[in-house]
Amino acid sequence: MNLARITGTGSCLPQRAVTNQDLEDLVDTSDDWIWERTGIRKRHIVSAGETTASLAEQAACQAMQMAGKRPQDIDLIILATTTPDQVFPSTACLLQQRLGIHGCAAFDIQAVCTGFIYALSTAEKFIRTGSARCALVVGAETLSKIVDWTDRTTCVLFGDGAGALVLEASEESGILSTHLHADGAYENLLRVPGGISNREASGYIEMRGNEVFRMAVTTLGRIVDETLEANQLHKSDIDWLIPHQANIRIIQATAKKLGMGMERVVVTVDQHGNTSAASIPLALDVAVRDGRIQRGETLLMEAFGGGFTWGSVLAKF
Repeated sequence: MNLARITGTGSCLPQRAVTNQDLEDLVDTSDDWIWERTGIRKRHIVSAGETTASLAEQAACQAMQMAGKRPQDIDLIILATTTPDQVFPSTACLLQQRLGIHGCAAFDIQAVCTGFIYALSTAEKFIRTGSARCALVVGAETLSKIVDWTDRTTCVLFGDGAGALVLEASEESGILSTHLHADGAYENLLRVPGGISNREASGYIEMRGNEVFRMAVTTLGRIVDETLEANQLHKSDIDWLIPHQANIRIIQATAKKLGMGMERVVVTVDQHGNTSAASIPLALDVAVRDGRIQRGETLLMEAFGGGFTWGSVLAKF
């Protein structure tokens, strides 16, 4: 059985940044109100010509460059997104075309904010079974396309971006365990109710924020316990927490559950907002490139999203 190890990371943000002050001109809100409740200062929004696939391409190229991989080395592409470029082909296939990769499996995964965790877990299973040896795993979103910019409760939260990593078969321990869950009974708390088969339009994000917050804190606490127990580890064995970047209060609650100081938590929500499936690989790449995360350290990545979906990946970097 093969082990799977992260060998490269990459990320991409649209050039256009939208600050809290910019949003004051759109809706009845303020920088203080947004900051105190979410920890967000700004988010990046795509401009004309930028798409989920174009952001994914730039992030993927960075990850491949760090890993020293050429297009012909990649034998699996999994892309997590809620905002594909088109109904079909999948955005993974569009990315495959952009990168000049031919013939390998390429497909999208949709688990909203937990999408990257689902994608990474799936890629790890391909490598463990010998079905792939070098996977490109991407989370990419253009959530600005499904945000109601007149709804002050949601438009302040979300941004666009992409993150990617290369996952390779290795004799060294890398991905230690993955844990995936979902419960569709809560779909009405966080959703985009449109769709091709029921309304023929995508619709906009709807969220019952207080209920989602309570569920996220409780559920992420359980996934931390599950992950540690499965690996017979103590809280102190975790070097870095890399959480989904939804809300600083949710991140702080998860860190508290681990007994971890915020200096060991990768936080990018202030600069990126909630980029859904892109948020964890974006944060990972930032912390790898600025030197915080070092080889051999133990990382806990966890997320919670619409569905509800939730999950974690424990990895030795």
